[in-house]
Amino acid sequence: MLSQFESIVLGALQGLTEFLPVSSSAHLVLVPWLLRWDDPGLAFDVALHLGTLLALVIYYWKTWVGMAASLFNGEVEQRRLLALVVTATIPGAIIGLLFEKQAETIFRSPLLIAIALALMGIALWVFDRKMPARRKLSEMTFLDAILIGLTQAFAIIPGVSRSGSTITMGRIVQLQREDAANFSFLMATPIIAGAGIVEGRKLLHAGLTANVGLGFAAAAIFGILAIFGLIHFVRTRSYVPFAWYRIIAALIVIAFFFYRQ
Repeated sequence: MLSQFESIVLGALQGLTEFLPVSSSAHLVLVPWLLRWDDPGLAFDVALHLGTLLALVIYYWKTWVGMAASLFNGEVEQRRLLALVVTATIPGAIIGLLFEKQAETIFRSPLLIAIALALMGIALWVFDRKMPARRKLSEMTFLDAILIGLTQAFAIIPGVSRSGSTITMGRIVQLQREDAANFSFLMATPIIAGAGIVEGRKLLHAGLTANVGLGFAAAAIFGILAIFGLIHFVRTRSYVPFAWYRIIAALIVIAFFFYRQ
């Protein structure tokens, strides 16, 4: 059973790594494995994801209100943005439902997670350095949205990272770094909300304990900090530091994996 300290640490990790392109699911599997903590279980994971959902809603509430209002006031750009977000969400939702069982079992192998961390780190490093950042969010096409949505589907494998994969594809289609992050976070909102609804029964079955509440609160607080920090960071800098973090983390995990064999 997790202690209160462990619950807060995992909540903070979830909040930070859900939005930084380093894979929250990988950290939630690997940190307990490395420190020999009890596996928090998927019900606790659900609570943490709901915390990050709250962070998204708080940070982007004006944008979501604007997109919702566009259905009635005829604001073309906001309505188009809503359509792009919906389009990008569909592939990830379908894949998530199809491979739900695998996400709970075989996809949680530390070695597989390390490989995914490294490969996506290399992809982020290469494409962020090579592709020009010349296109704004208003210039996105529906093909761009579909491509970004398809990459989000691969994030069912811990280590790939939902934000990492979608931001990488955003850079491949030459979005500006800030806009790649903003679109990634906007399309995360319905995905996380949908997963919370589908998986919420596990949280209710496990019970709403103090540890769950602490994890939820930590995820929400650190999630807001991560969104704010990343958006401001990439206005003047690249994603390369996150790519290096992923590669170094993968090497550490691989070393521990073979050391424990």
